[in-house]
Amino acid sequence: MSRYTGPSCKLCRREATKLFLKGEKCSTKCTLDKRQTPPGAARPRRGKTSEYALRLREKQKLRRMAGMNETSFARRVENASKSPESTGEALLRGLELRLDNIVRRLGFAASTKGARQMVLHGHIKVSGKAVNIPSFTVDTGDVISLDPALKDNTAVKLSLETAQKKSTRPTFLEFDEAGLTGKVVRLPDRTEMSYPVNEQLIIEYYSR
Repeated sequence: MSRYTGPSCKLCRREATKLFLKGEKCSTKCTLDKRQTPPGAARPRRGKTSEYALRLREKQKLRRMAGMNETSFARRVENASKSPESTGEALLRGLELRLDNIVRRLGFAASTKGARQMVLHGHIKVSGKAVNIPSFTVDTGDVISLDPALKDNTAVKLSLETAQKKSTRPTFLEFDEAGLTGKVVRLPDRTEMSYPVNEQLIIEYYSR
């Protein structure tokens, strides 16, 4: 399946929860606050959700928050299953350490989509080397830096101000405001990961 390029709000309506795919706009002008029905439905669906549907929706929610297609996401799950630690936690940690997510959490971009675009356009360096692969996995000690040419970019300035105001940067990242750089000082623990999902349901979906 190719990358989704349709309306972001439709995905939030489908999952019946805010996925924060548009950054700050999801807090101030969210379509879900006005339209609670899923896309294509005239009214909320009734009846008990099946066990399969419950796990499917949890998987879809995480996949969409991470901005990944099904093939790449399934590969992540498979790799996580080979980890000596809990498969669910290994999966979330791998997603948390993706370069596009780290760029977002540092406050360089307001959303994962914006962070991915920033990486693809070559505005991000990892330990001094230009990296244009959003799925690149950063490691402890890596320094992520923003192209100085974007220092006065309106979107970047607004995103940095929002991150500073809301104190959304996690403690496993060290941020240098003057140099517009961030450093991964350690691996994130479960409480610091930015995906509010039940990872066990996702692992059970792929184990069926």
